[in-house]
Amino acid sequence: MLRRTLLGLSLAALTALLGVESRAAEPIGLPKGVSADDWPWWRGPHRVGVAPTAEAPTKWSEDENVRWRTKVPGRGHSSPTVAGNRVYLTTADEVQQTQMVLAFDRATGKEVWRTAVHTGKLGKVGNGRGTYASGSVACDGERLYVNFLNDGTVHATALSLEGVVLWQKPISPFVNHQGFGASPAVYGEIVLFSADNKGGGALAALDGKTGETVWRVERPKKANYTSPILLDVSGKHQAIFAGCDLVTSLDPKSGEKLWEVEGATTECVTSLVPAAGHVFTSGGYPRNHIQAVRTDGSGATSWDNNTRVYVPSMVAKGDYLYVVTDSGTAVCHEAKTGEEAWKARIGGKFNASLVLVGDLVYATAEDGKTTIFRASPEEFEVVATNELGRQVFSSMSICGGHVYHRVVGVQKETRQEWLYCIGE
Repeated sequence: MLRRTLLGLSLAALTALLGVESRAAEPIGLPKGVSADDWPWWRGPHRVGVAPTAEAPTKWSEDENVRWRTKVPGRGHSSPTVAGNRVYLTTADEVQQTQMVLAFDRATGKEVWRTAVHTGKLGKVGNGRGTYASGSVACDGERLYVNFLNDGTVHATALSLEGVVLWQKPISPFVNHQGFGASPAVYGEIVLFSADNKGGGALAALDGKTGETVWRVERPKKANYTSPILLDVSGKHQAIFAGCDLVTSLDPKSGEKLWEVEGATTECVTSLVPAAGHVFTSGGYPRNHIQAVRTDGSGATSWDNNTRVYVPSMVAKGDYLYVVTDSGTAVCHEAKTGEEAWKARIGGKFNASLVLVGDLVYATAEDGKTTIFRASPEEFEVVATNELGRQVFSSMSICGGHVYHRVVGVQKETRQEWLYCIGE
């Protein structure tokens, strides 16, 4: 379908009419010790699911373009964190009652170390499809940071790059509804941790070196599952957070509220993405929605709809938003207006978030099939499809020309998780 414009207006006229920026959000600088070739935290270096390099493999199988694969003990939905010469994962062993951080050699996949962050008191996982290790590791080049729900409380933990626990601090008591899976966000010398829940959670910024609280904001008594996303939009750094029927922007240095708008929905899982002077939130309870919120402090919503994008996070390229619904339909929206450029059925169920590599979108279904389609508003064009594993909940991490992919397989009739490094 050809690219559409609102009432035939030019881009400049449309921008002026809506009063929004035409430039994309800028990435917040990486800390020392983290390379542009790394994937140092949830959703990648830019925090929006965009790979730092424009090339990555488009073909793979169990026998094709596999540089290495390694067994992952236990169960987890966290994504690989790739920093320096290591790959880090969280996992949980329900038999041993441990919640762990694992480190693998980036070149060979060999396990380097494992550290039990919590032992015992795992409690109930919540949703039967969830795990005790769904949040991803964040790395600032000097330390690792992780969230775990244990003994009814969300705990923030810092580890050295060699797996030594440096400090641990409770963030909030947690009334478990559907589980916990929020990931930390690094901002300079501080790290943001979130713990929304029905008992009343918090968004807290801790000093990365000491664990001391820099600022803390109490949150509504509502279930929610999103991670804080740090962006440079509308000329300022913003920590933007969706869910609990709000979209909230805070100054990441002080915790001061920059703006807040009623919207999103109560329970969100996806991480928001920016484009064209907006951030885009999506959720699935008690209503389905995608919402376009202006980031200029006006609190205005430019458009919303009732599309169900509850679990897989979206991506944006230029002035277009690319979506795959939970039920497997791909949609391209014009970011400023919400108008559909095209819609196409992929099929399958989706939990993993989208990743943008150059002009290609990588979309992995729960059955292990990855559909790679072009990020173009002109038409839906499939570039390649690949299958790996029997089940996938974790999102891919793509950096340095390689794909790091956590999948579930079967070995000797027993469930087994694997970490793959895919590369030509």
